[in-house]
Amino acid sequence: MGTPPDEPPQQPANAPTQLAGQQSAPSTTVPMATSGAIAANAPNNTMAVVSLVTAIGSFVAHLIPFVGGFTLAIVAIVTGHIALGQIKRTGEPGRGFAIAGLIIGYAHLAVLALLLIFFFTFFLAIIGGIFAVASTSQ
Repeated sequence: MGTPPDEPPQQPANAPTQLAGQQSAPSTTVPMATSGAIAANAPNNTMAVVSLVTAIGSFVAHLIPFVGGFTLAIVAIVTGHIALGQIKRTGEPGRGFAIAGLIIGYAHLAVLALLLIFFFTFFLAIIGGIFAVASTSQ
């Protein structure tokens, strides 16, 4: 006859008592991580992430009054340079984020400068045309 289904099976009298989950030897081993694997999991430099996010956001920020894309492009450039200095000093990851933020920020400023020159030249051409027509019609 066996044990009734309600009762747990009995251990032999000479066996040591074990709690649930206790084992005399581990059933698996944990591999040791190399220093490269630990560094790969380190978080990116915060300023580098801020630089990249503000650089990308600067294109949309032209729609926000008093903030504008120009302001965020400047923030991206400044934080990108700060991040590169911190990364050089501490060895943190995130150099690519900082460089991408710098490139996008500088490119945005260059596009804004070209648009400003274009619109200023266009404005001067219209004003010059108005004065030319006014002087010839008299």
